[in-house]
Amino acid sequence: MNGRRTAKDAPHGLNNTAASLLGFLHERPMTGWDLVAAAEDLMGDFWSITRSQVYRELSSMAEAGLVEELERGKRDRRPYAITDAGRKAFADWSAAVPAEEAVRFPLLLMLTLGRHIPREHLATAVEHHRAVHRSRLARYEHQLPDMSDPYAVATLSFGIQYERAVLAWFDGLPEEITGVPPTSPPGSAGTPGAAEEPRTGTGDPDDGPG
Repeated sequence: MNGRRTAKDAPHGLNNTAASLLGFLHERPMTGWDLVAAAEDLMGDFWSITRSQVYRELSSMAEAGLVEELERGKRDRRPYAITDAGRKAFADWSAAVPAEEAVRFPLLLMLTLGRHIPREHLATAVEHHRAVHRSRLARYEHQLPDMSDPYAVATLSFGIQYERAVLAWFDGLPEEITGVPPTSPPGSAGTPGAAEEPRTGTGDPDDGPG
């Protein structure tokens, strides 16, 4: 044991979904619909939250006194505001060391069992996922110049570097999987021909975690 707490060990009782909702509510009161939209917009590519999870956590946190329900507004939607107890719970959650990430990549599962799968099926799956990651990288690189929040920039910068690394991995896959010779050595860093990461007025996007 190194004496460092992880979120799983912390005494606040918050799961990561509840903590993320409290984080959004630091900005302003929001309805469940607002929170679903914010979660999808800001972290939908790396952390999934369903509509049912949002409303279930809001109900639980309201009962625990971490949020309070305000008067219903437009379209009969009820906004929620964070309470002092909610701020304290969020502070406790943020003081813990985040748990290690768990990678769940269905394509890797297929490749692990690839000797039992026809090569044309593997090649089709690889090309599909390559196109998905290429599109995602283009979207991230398009978004970056318009960002000024250093925390959002850091998060998006991670996404850019991740997508570049995944595309480089695709380029190094052996011919037995893709049907064509690799265009870069296995394990090589960076994406061949990738454009230099755009800069913003906030300085180096890699300055500080988001």
